[in-house]
Amino acid sequence: MATTSKPYKNKASLPMVAEAALIAPYQPLYNDSISLLMSSKSGLSAKAALDFLSLSGFSREEFQDTFKTNVKTIQNYASNSSKLDASLSEKLLKSFSLFEKGIEIFGSAKAFHQWLNTPSYGLGHQIPFDIMDTFTGITLIEEELIRIAYGDLA
Repeated sequence: MATTSKPYKNKASLPMVAEAALIAPYQPLYNDSISLLMSSKSGLSAKAALDFLSLSGFSREEFQDTFKTNVKTIQNYASNSSKLDASLSEKLLKSFSLFEKGIEIFGSAKAFHQWLNTPSYGLGHQIPFDIMDTFTGITLIEEELIRIAYGDLA
């Protein structure tokens, strides 16, 4: 019995290791408000957007709707080693932070992505993904995650 549960545990932890590896390089950039501000103003590499796309499980269309940019454009920027503008950089960093919290609460990016597409009582029965395209929406989702983490669901 112990032999069969050990490989299962290893399989379950592999995605989390990959998710953590995608988030880790960006954590210091959003750790506090000053880091977030300075990192955003400096501009992230376009690779950050591609890393977020891999982490989030968003389809190309979901990514494009949320970030108001084309994936093909981001790929071109990445191949040219171009930086993203401050607004897009900030939204990406806040989204990395949001996914870090979501993964912590729901156990995986996939489970968090599923929650993002389910109406949420604490958000007035709105679908969290539908409000993630604004900074205020991201903040409201963060607040809802904090309520969920503390068991304040009503």
